[in-house]
Amino acid sequence: MMPTLLANVAATWFLVGLIWMVQVVHYAQFDGVGADGWASYHTRHTRNITLIVGPAMLVELVSAIALIWLAPKGVPVWMIWAGLGGVAVLWLSTALVQVPMHNTLATGFDAAIGRRLVLTNWLRTAVWTGRGVLVLWMLKCAFDNVRA
Repeated sequence: MMPTLLANVAATWFLVGLIWMVQVVHYAQFDGVGADGWASYHTRHTRNITLIVGPAMLVELVSAIALIWLAPKGVPVWMIWAGLGGVAVLWLSTALVQVPMHNTLATGFDAAIGRRLVLTNWLRTAVWTGRGVLVLWMLKCAFDNVRA
């Protein structure tokens, strides 16, 4: 169904914009916070970013799974599975790579961990950007089918 795809497109593109802002602006400023303010800054960052990213990631995940059964006509099955694979990579990277680094940074700023966080976060930035292109292609396929 089209509403499921639209929810997936909306959540994905919200997250594409968010990940680019985090990658290029937010993470790049970590080393300028300073040791004295780091603990409270990082606590606020992790709490606030979770409130923003958590619901969007859940909508993206649930709608990507739902598309297995509710894909609009005209959307190739391989696109659905590729999109779900991208979501799996994003969740695994977040849980196994980025969250542990944030947990380490919660104890105090470490420039090497900060650089590694920025570097490894490029994977999520690339995958979300690729998913963004893919879901727009899926939307085009669905609209082409409606017009046919």
